[in-house]
Amino acid sequence: MAALLFLVTPAVRAEESSQCHTLSDRQVEALFERWNTALASGDPEQVSALYNSDALLLPTLSGVARTDPEGIEDYFKGFLAHDPTGRIDQRVIFSDCNVAIDAGNYSFQLDHKGWVQARYTFVYEYRDGDWKIEHHHSSLLPSS
Repeated sequence: MAALLFLVTPAVRAEESSQCHTLSDRQVEALFERWNTALASGDPEQVSALYNSDALLLPTLSGVARTDPEGIEDYFKGFLAHDPTGRIDQRVIFSDCNVAIDAGNYSFQLDHKGWVQARYTFVYEYRDGDWKIEHHHSSLLPSS
């Protein structure tokens, strides 16, 4: 996992390099619950506020990478129109100095028509006194 951490985390910012913040597994789980609660609000601004201003979102239902707050909010306008309800099916959590990774499989009920399964990775970064999403990748789970 250390190699993954090196590849996906941004350089440690000078102002935070002297302080290390780490999370327990339960605290990382709570970050997903915060995101899932924001989805349930139906408000794309509330969801996009959970991402850093320079975050990368590789979304489930779009082939367009979102690299700024406006793009992330725009994606969630469309996604929230499907009235999603999410749940974690399987996960692996890793936490280190000012970064936490939550990866696995999750499912969403969309438009109350059934469950869609996807793989996900959330990379959270501690910055400016808060944990926010720095990288979020979600892709539909292959059928085989």
